[in-house]
Amino acid sequence: MKRKAISIKNIADELKISVTTVSFVLNGKAKEKHISKELTQKVLDYAELVNYKPNQIAQSLRTGKSKILVFMVEDISNPFFSKLARVFEDMAYEKAYKVIFCSNENNDEKAKELIDLFNFRQVDGFIIVPSPGIKEIVECLIKDNIPVVLLDRFFEDLDCNSVVIDNFKASFDATLHLINNQFKNIGFITIASDQTQMNARLSGYEKAIEKNGLKPNLLLIPYSEVSNGNANNYIKDFLSNNVGLDAVFFATNYLTQTGLEVFKESNSDILKNFGIMAFDDNDMFKIYPTSISCVAQPIFEISSKVMELFLQLLKRKDVTEGVQKIILNTELIIRESSLRK
Repeated sequence: MKRKAISIKNIADELKISVTTVSFVLNGKAKEKHISKELTQKVLDYAELVNYKPNQIAQSLRTGKSKILVFMVEDISNPFFSKLARVFEDMAYEKAYKVIFCSNENNDEKAKELIDLFNFRQVDGFIIVPSPGIKEIVECLIKDNIPVVLLDRFFEDLDCNSVVIDNFKASFDATLHLINNQFKNIGFITIASDQTQMNARLSGYEKAIEKNGLKPNLLLIPYSEVSNGNANNYIKDFLSNNVGLDAVFFATNYLTQTGLEVFKESNSDILKNFGIMAFDDNDMFKIYPTSISCVAQPIFEISSKVMELFLQLLKRKDVTEGVQKIILNTELIIRESSLRK
């Protein structure tokens, strides 16, 4: 038979004190309410003895806080997002918050449905990697005074807290590194997208190519084709139609993975002779026969900044005050694949 949960009233009855006194002690307000140290310790000791657990539903109704945050990404199985989520979860737990993780698959309808669901459940706020068409629903959350931090990408004309990296500089520097290592016919493989982070990565590549008097070689793959597993066919055709390529810069980690699979299938020696640059690191890149150079995003720093912003928002009466748009730098990790052949 299931044991009945211990309530504040049970503790008050046992210790022959008021429910209010027990509540003040368990909510850390004993000193503020001038409750003696002896009585405070007596309540805490008894609560521990009976393994008291607060009723979170009642607590959220009383305080207006659920102590739950939503962390919505494009795809939680993506190594970058999963690492980011893991670090953030630890940070949130230290601050007594629990985190719900979900994937929107870059799908507006799914993103809207999930946001509506969790907002109805009265979570305390949202960290969102937004799909392209959810600007209005994010704007509605802000108007309703719900804390929101956008991650990885943002909406140009929406005044919302965000944490992103300097995608333009990261892409420019990575392309320039390839050029400085004597690669002159560099392809750029990305997804066809109007999102800020992808546009910036493309612009960084194009600027470095233009500045050095080279010709751009672009492959823009529709996101739906990537989701359907057809990116490998696009990459094969791109390589066949651009036989003079001597290097490729992949704009995302999942495109890098697909590209490396194509290289292995088509020519086992291509990694030795080709320049390769990836956006986002992967544990496997270090142990490839030819280790893979990459742009590495600062996982811990991104999570720290998101947590810092969120804690500030949770304390404010108006979430539109002091909006911050934080831009962080990346690290260019040089391995064998981008060195002069």
